[in-house]
Amino acid sequence: MKNLPRSHSPRAIALASRAVARILKQKLGKDRVITDTERLSEWGGDKWFVTQTPNFVVLPQSSEEVAEALRLANRHGVPVTPRGAGYGYVGGCVPIQGGMVLATERLNSILEIDRRDFVAVVQPGVITWDLQRQAITKKLFYPPDPASLKNCSIGGNIATNAGGPRCLKYGVTRNYVLGLQVALMDGTLMKLGGRTHKNKTGFDLVGLFVGSEGLLGVVTEATLKLLPLPPSQAVVSAGFANVRTAAKAVQAIFSAGHLPSAVELADAFTLNAARRSGKVKGIPRGDAYVLVEVDGQVASVRSEMRAIAKLLRTWGAQDISAASTLAKCNALWDLRRSFSFALRDSGLTKLNEDVVVPRGRLIDLIELAGRFQKSSGFPIACFGHAGDGNIHVNIMAADFDQPVVSVRVRKLLDELFEQILVWGGSITGEHGIGLAKLPWWNRAMAPELRTLHRHIKNAIDPKHLLNPGKFVLE
Repeated sequence: MKNLPRSHSPRAIALASRAVARILKQKLGKDRVITDTERLSEWGGDKWFVTQTPNFVVLPQSSEEVAEALRLANRHGVPVTPRGAGYGYVGGCVPIQGGMVLATERLNSILEIDRRDFVAVVQPGVITWDLQRQAITKKLFYPPDPASLKNCSIGGNIATNAGGPRCLKYGVTRNYVLGLQVALMDGTLMKLGGRTHKNKTGFDLVGLFVGSEGLLGVVTEATLKLLPLPPSQAVVSAGFANVRTAAKAVQAIFSAGHLPSAVELADAFTLNAARRSGKVKGIPRGDAYVLVEVDGQVASVRSEMRAIAKLLRTWGAQDISAASTLAKCNALWDLRRSFSFALRDSGLTKLNEDVVVPRGRLIDLIELAGRFQKSSGFPIACFGHAGDGNIHVNIMAADFDQPVVSVRVRKLLDELFEQILVWGGSITGEHGIGLAKLPWWNRAMAPELRTLHRHIKNAIDPKHLLNPGKFVLE
């Protein structure tokens, strides 16, 4: 893969890694320091296309063990790549320079869910879905819901500032992180923020680490804000003749004064892939799809659901489905969450670009994708979070491993990202930069802001050992 950064001397890293692994085996036990070459590849990548085998893997079970592993790595000059559940889409946890993978999968305890303070205290390896389920048992609500919520971990969500459908109404992960315990590269353990829902003491250091993609520190504990569980929810989904009309219907929902918890959209290629897969039922007729979720008090939810369904009909919606029980709502969401898997099952390589445009550019983005499909010859599938402009533009490429195809894809991505930036959008809304979007980092971020990033990195990790080779380069 071109445009990846050069590593430090592999031989020097290998020698230093052996020394650190040997010490950690004595301190932690051989079962929690993996050096077996046949097993190391399990921790070499995420859902992106590039993998790199680390020299060794450490599986800490406490904050202090994380700090000790970092302290030793820092002393010996060993690169460290933090890793959560490995469900990222941009190569953020690929140990591109080898060295140590610090995996947080065994730091997986929900330490506290407090109904008085409306907080949860969790370790980074807790699966997002598990936290949500435990909160519900106490009639509390943790809103962030990335598509991989049944597999991804809280630590990874914090590292990427993960979003999801409900961030339209409730915000992204950053909005729910009240406090962090973080281990720095030199082994310092520090607590940031706390469990109060307001805190303006000093700089927003919690916000600095949220979304930092593991370049500044390793989260070992998080205090998260919870909300009262809405007593009722409802979901309305419908098919439309075309995606442009569907996008206009989405805009009409907001113009009518509604603020749903989620508004999702999908185009014809996405729907047809789901139909061909045969794994999901209930796909509505038409070449576009809209799903709307509302929540709140029982009476208001029922009233709003009827109003939105009526509004969608006025815009030509067909095959409208409405659900107000948990089981039926989940069934409609299962249909929506199946889209990404159906595209992967198509036999084409799926390049998922989580671009974001200002809300007023939603139709422009849909039309841009249509023009690119015609000019490039690649099928392009668009689906995602229409309510906040975060539409996932999926380039579907055959024979992606062929150089001529990858060059064509790169050219198309150049054009896509260039237009997104011209519109004042972002090249990533929730996946992060990682390695996949590294070639466009310089275009997406002004020179003075890149310099500021380097100053912060130099102050916290002066040796550039923490998740090296990612977007803040030496």
